[in-house]
Amino acid sequence: MTRKTTGPLADFGSGDLAAAGGKGAALGELLRHGFPVPPGFIVTTDAYRSLLDETGLGAALDGMDQNMADGGALRALFTRFGMPAAVRSEIGEAYAALGGGAVAVRSSATAEDLPGAAFAGQQDTFLNVAGEEAVAQAVAGCWASLWTDRAIAYRQRRGIDPREVAIAVVVQKMVPADVAGVMFTANPVTGERGEIVVDASRGLGEAVVSGRVTPEHYVLDRTGRIRSFAPGGGEVVISPDADGGTTEHPGNRSPVPSLAEARLRELADLGCKAQEHFGRPQDLEWALAGGRIHVLQSRPMTALPPQPLRLNAVQRRVGPFFIEMFQERPYPLDVSGWMGRGILAMLHRMAGSVGVRFPGVGELLPEEDGVVVQLVPPVPHPTLRTLAAPLTLARLARRFRMAEWKNDPRFITFLEQVDRLNARDPQALRWSEIVGVARDSFATMQGITGLRSSYMPGIFLPMLRLRLMLLLLGRLRLASALVAGSETMTSRANRSLEQLAAMVRADPGLADAFASFDGPALLQLVEQDPAHAAFREAFAGFLREYGNRETVSVVLSSSPTWSDAPDVVLGLIKALLGQRPATADQTGAALAELKRHPFLRIGPVRRKVLASVDDARAGMAFREDSHFYATKVIPPMRRAYRELGRRLAAAGAIDTVEDVYHLRFEELEAITDDGGALPASVGQRYRPLVQARAAKRLELEGIPLLDTALLFRNRRRAAGVLVAGTPASRGRAEGPVRIIRGPGEFGRLRSGDVLVCPYTNPSWTPLFQRAAAVVVDMGGLGSHAAIVAREYGIPAVMGTGTGTGILAEGQRVVVDGSEGTVVSAATG
Repeated sequence: MTRKTTGPLADFGSGDLAAAGGKGAALGELLRHGFPVPPGFIVTTDAYRSLLDETGLGAALDGMDQNMADGGALRALFTRFGMPAAVRSEIGEAYAALGGGAVAVRSSATAEDLPGAAFAGQQDTFLNVAGEEAVAQAVAGCWASLWTDRAIAYRQRRGIDPREVAIAVVVQKMVPADVAGVMFTANPVTGERGEIVVDASRGLGEAVVSGRVTPEHYVLDRTGRIRSFAPGGGEVVISPDADGGTTEHPGNRSPVPSLAEARLRELADLGCKAQEHFGRPQDLEWALAGGRIHVLQSRPMTALPPQPLRLNAVQRRVGPFFIEMFQERPYPLDVSGWMGRGILAMLHRMAGSVGVRFPGVGELLPEEDGVVVQLVPPVPHPTLRTLAAPLTLARLARRFRMAEWKNDPRFITFLEQVDRLNARDPQALRWSEIVGVARDSFATMQGITGLRSSYMPGIFLPMLRLRLMLLLLGRLRLASALVAGSETMTSRANRSLEQLAAMVRADPGLADAFASFDGPALLQLVEQDPAHAAFREAFAGFLREYGNRETVSVVLSSSPTWSDAPDVVLGLIKALLGQRPATADQTGAALAELKRHPFLRIGPVRRKVLASVDDARAGMAFREDSHFYATKVIPPMRRAYRELGRRLAAAGAIDTVEDVYHLRFEELEAITDDGGALPASVGQRYRPLVQARAAKRLELEGIPLLDTALLFRNRRRAAGVLVAGTPASRGRAEGPVRIIRGPGEFGRLRSGDVLVCPYTNPSWTPLFQRAAAVVVDMGGLGSHAAIVAREYGIPAVMGTGTGTGILAEGQRVVVDGSEGTVVSAATG
């Protein structure tokens, strides 16, 4: 054997992850830079590979499915094949050079202690190991622990190929701790970076890490001063039961801290220095022995919430609008592609036209390790040009007549460009040409951006004029209902869905299929059963006309459109099969009330007021329809992304086509294929990047982009009110709660249900034709949900913040859309 399989701990550093594993590389790095790390040595990954190569263990492992095999069976192989003699000899020499005596033997896998994948507790640690033979057995135990059931499951969850993982072992002088524990250089619960959290207990820190004790809990500021302290308890005591079993219970709690203020300051200083050195918050294990603090481990903190936001009044007001669009965490390709160059570019251009500067995408969606961690509601910044905004808006409103926007040459050009995009087959193109299709999609979007910049003033001024007239007439409360009856692409799509539902009701076989199946199973039946040819043809026609509609959010190109997820549309049709509940014609009633006003008996006044109503409706229709047409560039863009993903998967850079969304658009632009297959270097370069971002995304899975309590913390509910929000559509309705959290659940809604959901967009609005009322966590008076609810005459309460969390499935409630409240039906 020619390769050296052990080395002093100080010989390793951050660049030696492949040889020393995560724990060993970090400890060696700290030791090199003067941190108080106990001396030791590392049994490198070469020793593990020697075991696999020289004993036949590697061939035995390759013959098993390492993702599915029983962990016990795999570990038994390590005992069977033993340790190579040369490796055992080197371990003995290194142990003797360390001075013998008691040591700690710790696993250090190459996939652990990385951002997004700490592997905390997944491999084994052995403490107070003494003697050469015992150390060798502990090293073998660490190797075998790479194949515990928990470690196998952890790797599976994070998509880590077991064949890419190796393990080193750290052997260090045992520290006879008087007090030990863990330290986090940011608050792991709140994410507050200004706090350091320390858990401590007398004796070895392993008791704290394993949960055998309730530790003392300190929250410190960055200097080590105590902000709060909670006393700990003794080690868990195990006592016999009367029936022969055992019971665990905590020991006595001590109110006296184990750590003096000077020690806490020293710990905080070490933690801050480790964080500064590694460039990110750290999770450290430490021990106090003989009056000296020792650092036993340092790794990046995982699942750390972002720094808590402190929102101002403007951010609290605009926050519900933005969180409604960002119900899912955007992928890197979302942010760098469609959002940065398309939809948010439109927002920046429109704001800039009146001298308002909007924060960039990096401020709106800050990232860590290439993954969005947080949504920061923006604060628009007026400039000197904003002073001229009223004149600019008035000039644009006079120049661009709302009724004529579809005759604008820019709109005609936009539709022609969309047709050209759809005519291109990405599979027949070279890599750079496919990227060009996506780039052309962004450029095509600028046509809608220009139209919105020109015609949007035609919304604001008529609405302002109408509201002023209504205020003078004493009928301001009618404003929202009056403008809700516009004919739009959304209302047309919803009528078409009703026609498809009528086809289902008229066909007993088809109706039975919809009653018996859901999702992909229903889609397969519709697509393949010859008996459903007429419906299939009508359904295909619907998708050709409206299939560009988004399912989750217009800002997320990673989310499917209706054409990409036809089973979602079938779910909408399924929801429409029931009879429509009785509703009020809010728009008709508001218009009738307005016309009865005495002043409207005067001809010129009547014509002026009703013209203002028509102009305001036309403006709302433009907003809705320009949104619909903007989504027409998403399907060709998504087809381009899919083809890029297919080629990357073929090159081994990613595992699935959808993994392409973990890459940034500029990274896709940088790839070249020389007219043929992608080179192997692409896989070598991008695969680790994609894996790291996927792991980080998984780490953040349970952390919301924005704590909605920040938006609604000052809202008070009256006694007896279950949920309160913004009154968005008048009336009262009673029904059972149906919580629909996403498009995949559309088919669960039944006629007469109270639809309770976290957010809405236009693709949700067909459900309003059967819901008795709508209660939404996010959104306001001008959201799609509110407008369509008024069109359909059903009560709506928006911006509740907590409706999906407080209301229970099946609970019977009364929704008052005039007051913005939801109460129990028993008390309503």
